[in-house]
Amino acid sequence: MNFLFAWRYFKSKKSTNAINLIAWISVTAIAVGSAALIIVLSVFNGFENLVKGLYSDFYADIRVAPSSGKTFHLNIDQFKKIRSTTGVLGLSAIVEEKAVLMNGDCSSIVYIRGVDDQFTSVSKVSNHIRRGKFDLGTSDAPKIVVGAGIENAACIDVERSVSPLTLYMPNRSAKSFVSTDALNAFNVQAVGTFLVQQDFDNKYIFSNIGFLRFMMDLQNDEYSALDIKAGAGSDKVKKDLQTLLGNNFLVQTRYEQNQSLYTVMQIEKWVIYGILSLILVVAAFNMIGALTMLVLEKQKDISVLQAMGANTNRIKGIFLTEGMLLAGIGGVSGMLLAALICWIQLKFQIIKLGGDTFIINYYPVKMQMGDFFLVGGTVFIIAILAAFIPSRKASLQEFSLKS
Repeated sequence: MNFLFAWRYFKSKKSTNAINLIAWISVTAIAVGSAALIIVLSVFNGFENLVKGLYSDFYADIRVAPSSGKTFHLNIDQFKKIRSTTGVLGLSAIVEEKAVLMNGDCSSIVYIRGVDDQFTSVSKVSNHIRRGKFDLGTSDAPKIVVGAGIENAACIDVERSVSPLTLYMPNRSAKSFVSTDALNAFNVQAVGTFLVQQDFDNKYIFSNIGFLRFMMDLQNDEYSALDIKAGAGSDKVKKDLQTLLGNNFLVQTRYEQNQSLYTVMQIEKWVIYGILSLILVVAAFNMIGALTMLVLEKQKDISVLQAMGANTNRIKGIFLTEGMLLAGIGGVSGMLLAALICWIQLKFQIIKLGGDTFIINYYPVKMQMGDFFLVGGTVFIIAILAAFIPSRKASLQEFSLKS
C-alpha cells in the first residue's frame, strides 16, 4: 500500500511546478552519480586487470628464494621433490645479479636474469617480444634479451647492431672493490627486445643461466631463485613447498611478490569510490528538499489518512517509500546508462588514451557485478537516510482539514 501511495504522489500533478522540478533534479543527480560510480570503477577495473595481467606475465605463480642472502643450494633430490609436489606444473631455475651494460658511450645499470630452457613454460615474457627474438644463446656464446627502456638507454638496435655489447658484473673473488679485478667483463650480443611494463622494461635483461653462473663464479647447484608454475590453488602449493623446504627458504605467491602493488590498487579503488559517493550525498540534499515540499503539498492527504486511522508508521512509510522510489528510478537509470556506455567503449573503443607509449591506446573497461551491487547498496542507504527526516516530520505533525 505504501508503494501505491508513493507512486501516485510521484505521478500526480503538483500545485507548484517547483516540486516536480526538484524531484526530477534529485532523480537526475542520483542517476548521474550512479553512472559516474559504475563507469569510473569499471575503468579502474580495466586498468587493474591490465596491470595484473602484465605482472602475471612477468612473475611466476610461485617463487622460491633464500630467506637470507642472495643465493641458495639445491641438490637433485630436492629438485625431484619440488617437481613431484602436487600442483607444481613447471619449474625454472634463476640466477640474478646487478650489472652494467655498456655500448660505446651509452650505458645502463641493469638486473640481468639468467634463466634455463624451462623459463618459457613458467613465464610469458617471450610473448612480449617487440623486436628481434627470445634467444639466450649458450654459456660460451651468450645472447641477451633487453627491456625496451634499456634498449633506448644503452643505444641498442637489436635488429641492426653488429658490434657486441660489454657486460660488467661484480667479481665475487675480488679482494677489493677498487681493484682492477673488481668487475668481470664479457661481450654479449643483444638479439631481442621485450615490452611488458615500464618497471620491467627499464630494469631487466635476460640471458643464459650457465653464462651467469660463469660470470658470478657460482657452483652448479647454486641459484638465486626458482620460478614455479602452479595449477589452481597456489596457496596450498606454496604451503606444501614451504613445509618441504623449511625456514631457510622464502616461498611467495604472485600476490605476495607484489603485495604492495595490489594493496595500493585496492586502496585507490576505495578512495575513488568514497570521493564519487559524494555526488550521491549531494543528490540526497535535493531529495530532502523534494520530499519536504511534497509533505507540505500533501497536508490534506495526510490529514485524511490520519482521520481514517493511519498511524505514524504508515505515514512515515509512505514518504520513505517515496524517497526510495526517487532513488530507485535514478539509481537504476544511472546503472543502465553506465552499462551502455561501458559496452560501447568495450565494443568500439571510442575514448582513446593520450600518446602512443602505453601498451593499449584506449581506456580499458571491465564491468563487475559486485560494483553494481555496491552502488545499488550505496544508493539505497543514502536514500533511506535522506528520506528519513521529511518522512518523520510528516508522521509527527498533525494537520487539520480546515486549514
